[in-house]
Formats: sequence, structure tokens, C-alpha cells
Amino acid sequence: MSWDQRGQPEGAREEERAKERALREQYLRIFLTSEARERLANVRMVRPEVAEQVESYVLQLGLAGKIRRPIDDDELREILERFTPKQREIRFKFI
Repeated sequence: MSWDQRGQPEGAREEERAKERALREQYLRIFLTSEARERLANVRMVRPEVAEQVESYVLQLGLAGKIRRPIDDDELREILERFTPKQREIRFKFI
């Protein structure tokens, strides 16, 4: 049996992560509409770090009681715009 840095068996650590992920998913079902969850899943495929940040943000809002109704797709798009790094436009000048 292998042990992690905190002295817990590796299997226990994996089980803890799975429980945490299941709880996050459960809360996201409450705080997001199905279309918004689908969009977030698509973002996760391309930019997992952005999806993680947005999830954490939505969970903070929801658990603080600041979400009155589920966040829809349009609202999620606005949130994603805030968390997505701006891409610099590159222009070439041909002389």
C-alpha cells in the first residue's frame, strides 16, 4: 500500500477527491441551468483552468446565497468573459 505526503493511504485520498467532485457537481446542478452546465463542460475540454475558476466562483456565489435563480447560458457567457484571458491581436505589416 502506498501513502501520500499527509500519511493517508493513496486510495483514501482518491476517494476524498471523488466525494469532493461529486459534491461540486451536485451544487452546480442547483446553481446552473442545464445549458450553462453543458457550456461549462465544453469549456472544460478546451480550458480546464478557466472552467475550474468559473466553477469556484459560481460555488462561492451560490453558497453565500447570492444566486436567486439558476445561472443561465447567457449569464455564464458573461462570467466566462471575465475569466478568459484577453488574446492580443497580432497584425503584420507587409512592406
